[in-house]
Amino acid sequence: MFKTIAIIILSVTFFGILFFILVRNALKKRLDALVEEEKRKSNNFD
Repeated sequence: MFKTIAIIILSVTFFGILFFILVRNALKKRLDALVEEEKRKSNNFD
């Protein structure tokens, strides 16, 4: 019983951390792309 609960908790934790890292990296790439786009737009107006 305890072994099963421990396996479930560990697997949920592992997949939660993995999902968090993937989402964080995707958002970081998107944010970096938006910042670069804004820099290019602001440089065109100077």
